[in-house]
Amino acid sequence: MKKFLFALGTLAAMPQAVLAHPGNHDSSAFLSGLQHPVGGADHVLAMVAVGLWAAVSGGRALWALPAGFVGAMLAGGALGAVGVALPGVEPMILASIVLLGVLAALAWRAPLAIGVGVVTVFGLFHGHAHGTEGPADGLLMYAAGFGLATLALHAAGLAFGLALNALSARSAARALGAGTAIAGLALAFA
Repeated sequence: MKKFLFALGTLAAMPQAVLAHPGNHDSSAFLSGLQHPVGGADHVLAMVAVGLWAAVSGGRALWALPAGFVGAMLAGGALGAVGVALPGVEPMILASIVLLGVLAALAWRAPLAIGVGVVTVFGLFHGHAHGTEGPADGLLMYAAGFGLATLALHAAGLAFGLALNALSARSAARALGAGTAIAGLALAFA
């Protein structure tokens, strides 16, 4: 786990290093990408829930669920950016909050392929929303920004869930999952 967190911290520092040297970089696209996932409760809740579910699942799910989500999200972002339509993007985003919250609340230890499949589908739709709302210029920097922000949100859910597990407060981690599902339902009916 320490290696995962070190790698995540290293990745977090890399975009700033890229922007630190002279050249034609669109830092506003990167910043816009960083802000997009954290700018809406729908994305924040779902992405933190991926980390929570990974934490209560344990094992290889600790890295596979967040990686599957982010990989599919980047692919969905590319599809959205080039204008490929996906049906029901917003309903799928809302469904992701509810379902991921329920899975974390139940501490369902899905077979890894199924768990990764679930987060991959939802990641594709979250990414599509990011891609369609992104800037026409600086798309790669925008994608780096929303990818990094998503990893940070996954890491927050993962760290919080693991900390609660370590404190033998597994039920608290599960309660957070239930709260996420309820918040998703509230967003759906708002």
